[in-house]
Amino acid sequence: MTDQREKPISSRRAFLSASAAVAATPVLGSGAARAAGRELRGQTPDRELRALLREIDPHRIGAIVTRLAAFGTRHTLSVQDDPERGIGAARDWIFERLTAYAAASGGRMTVELQSFVQPVSPRVPVPTRITNIVATLRGDTDPGRVYVVTGHYDSRVTDVMDATSDAPGADDDASGVAAVMELARVMATRHTEATIVFAAVAGEEQGLYGSDQLAQRFKDAGTDVQAMFSNDIVGTGDAHDGTAADPRTVRLFVEGVPTAETAAEANVRKSVGGENDGPSRQLGRFVQDVAANPQTGMKVRVIWRRDRYLRGSDHISFLLRGYPAARFTEPRENFAHEHQDVRVEDGVQYGDLVEFCDFAYIARVARVNAAALWSLAQAPGTPRGVVIDTTQLTNATTLRWQPSTAADLAGYEVVWRETTASDWTNVQAVGDVTTVTIDLSKDNVFFGVRAVDRDGHRSPVAAPQPSS
Repeated sequence: MTDQREKPISSRRAFLSASAAVAATPVLGSGAARAAGRELRGQTPDRELRALLREIDPHRIGAIVTRLAAFGTRHTLSVQDDPERGIGAARDWIFERLTAYAAASGGRMTVELQSFVQPVSPRVPVPTRITNIVATLRGDTDPGRVYVVTGHYDSRVTDVMDATSDAPGADDDASGVAAVMELARVMATRHTEATIVFAAVAGEEQGLYGSDQLAQRFKDAGTDVQAMFSNDIVGTGDAHDGTAADPRTVRLFVEGVPTAETAAEANVRKSVGGENDGPSRQLGRFVQDVAANPQTGMKVRVIWRRDRYLRGSDHISFLLRGYPAARFTEPRENFAHEHQDVRVEDGVQYGDLVEFCDFAYIARVARVNAAALWSLAQAPGTPRGVVIDTTQLTNATTLRWQPSTAADLAGYEVVWRETTASDWTNVQAVGDVTTVTIDLSKDNVFFGVRAVDRDGHRSPVAAPQPSS
């Protein structure tokens, strides 16, 4: 049988032409759908993104990791008023550097210290001031739509309550903070449509307290956070344990069933499926689509779990509040270099030391983040209110959604896949419409909808909910 799949749409004219053809025929016959629906392929980085990726500097990242480790300890309970040692000195240095980056933004980036007092808890023996350093790059045309990226700047040793011993925390998590700071530096001079927040959070090792406070601030303000990434332990592709190095892979943990799922939502999911189609899973697919390419030099290995066994990171604070979120981490960890007192024992070096970090690897992880954040912030937002019509028994599928407010919207695409497939396989441009009927059975495949702008930037996919 002849392969009739279309080539990828590569220009605004081609996209609008295809969209107009579909709009003129709102019901696509099954044969037409198969002919018009093309195979889904990854998004190519635009020219400005390619330039941005080239500016990410492993030497600057290395300097940040080295400086943070030099504060001796950054334990959340460590001294806050010593200019050379402790978490307070690290806080002030990060704030100073981010403020310097913001000076090049023409006023679009602001930096603030967000402090709060954490009450006594199992890992906080006395009320303790915890401070997040937050740099916000305000979007030009859709500033209310927000994307967040974090690393945690606190550190620890074997005893989580030991606030005085040296805890260099190079990999966990100066590496993630360095990636976030370098992203802030290269993006400060650029214009985005949506807002990006770059945050160095504290209190992670004591109980995710900094990110919990940050996520709650967004929730209380009604902020439209459409994606959040935690960079936690992204220091090297070499576990230094005799196994083969994997310097071109980063793991991305994404939950399936949403942490914040309600009982009513669970009942719907149990009936129609969707365990693999929550917003965080769509975020994972999006990252692979835009960030696993020669420009980043990385493969993104998506792990279908919220996090590793017995572990958790700052993305969980956002998941608890219903925000799509995911966690980047290196491909194989060496636990002798995490949460350990610095020592040599039986000829083995323990401790989270700078010497075990690969600054070029961290730079590549930063490029993956940059590709994801840039592509999210330049594209239209994820479609809202996507529903699949279930008012009658039919072998056709009708989808509806709310109109996008994006100023440069070109239209929408419907995607689908077999229920046993892990990723979207087919896509059909449907034009600037908010409803479409396709002669493919909703009983047999999973559908989704994404928005596309005039420059070809595509949003993450939104999976539909059944609607009467």
